[in-house]
Amino acid sequence: MSTKITIAIDGYSACGKSTLAKALAKALDYSFIDSGAMYRGASLFFHRLGYVSEKHIDREAIENAIKDLKLCFKIDNAKNCLYLHNENIEDEIRQAHVANIVSKVATIKAVRVALVKQQQRMGQNGGIVMDGRDIGSIVFPNAQLKLFVTASPEIRAQRRFAELQEKGIPQSLEEVRSNLTKRDHVDSTREESPLIQVKDAIVLDNSTLTKKEQLEWVLEKAKTIIRSNH
Repeated sequence: MSTKITIAIDGYSACGKSTLAKALAKALDYSFIDSGAMYRGASLFFHRLGYVSEKHIDREAIENAIKDLKLCFKIDNAKNCLYLHNENIEDEIRQAHVANIVSKVATIKAVRVALVKQQQRMGQNGGIVMDGRDIGSIVFPNAQLKLFVTASPEIRAQRRFAELQEKGIPQSLEEVRSNLTKRDHVDSTREESPLIQVKDAIVLDNSTLTKKEQLEWVLEKAKTIIRSNH
């Protein structure tokens, strides 16, 4: 299959977007770009500088510092990891102190503009799968395959809770539920690039699907498009 397309996956937190995107990229031999990790990386960078916490955010300081933010993905121990400058931050960006501020940072226009530019550069030649909240609407509006992934709130909370437990990150199911509810609200109502389901996106509700079932379903859609582009 020589024709390489761009696949945009959007949806709510804890829907398994990244898991699906990684598996899809592997199956198609495409590059995977985790845009959510990039916003978490930016949030960690500004948190370390003291510009954002759960209680406050200094938008002006963030806008001035955005030019110093350098993120990239590197393969480390066969894993696609996010690096901030030369430091592997893949584990730290999954911690609660980052999860609780990422939606705040993502509302800042200068941050979104800077990261969207980086993402578009990464995907300019096709052959990529990218997941996030504004991929089909803002980053790659011309993507040949757009998916909008969703699942019931309770299932999403259970999935995120299990993921955190597995990583040894202490958080109660109630805290996870609360964090997801807040993030959904902020992501859907923010002024800059809100989470929306674009008209040409295919909806995938994976509440009752296994990882294997949803991957097979999406692969079939992708291969049909790739064949028709030949």
